[in-house]
Amino acid sequence: MSVEAMLAHHQIGQELTRFARAMDDRDWMTVKAILTEDATAELGTGPLMGSEAIIALIRQYLDACGTTQHLLGNLIVEVDGDRASSRCYVNDMHLGRNDASDPNFRSLGDYHDQWVRIDGCWRMSHRHKHNRALVGSMDVFG
Repeated sequence: MSVEAMLAHHQIGQELTRFARAMDDRDWMTVKAILTEDATAELGTGPLMGSEAIIALIRQYLDACGTTQHLLGNLIVEVDGDRASSRCYVNDMHLGRNDASDPNFRSLGDYHDQWVRIDGCWRMSHRHKHNRALVGSMDVFG
């Protein structure tokens, strides 16, 4: 693996972590900064076009529940110049608004992302979440 590929792997891994933590912190400005303006996504509800639509869908779920935690692992990055693709596992936990006695929900899946390097920074241009398993109740989302 070249030094450039290792650096891209590290930088993309950092952006993935920032994105996951920003969702958990409800830091929508950071999420927006990581996405390209014209980003697209498939998160299980149909195609989404543009960063605003992606953030609106994520907020629809996360603003309705309590504490969340998105854990990532087993990252693979493939780089081709100023474009890259990544795959990583995601295990996301969503608790109810009140306490642990409320419904909770989690999913086990894969994020398949496309990246573009803009002014030396990697930005997500597409996300496809593949769910492998869903556990709990969607009632946690209201």
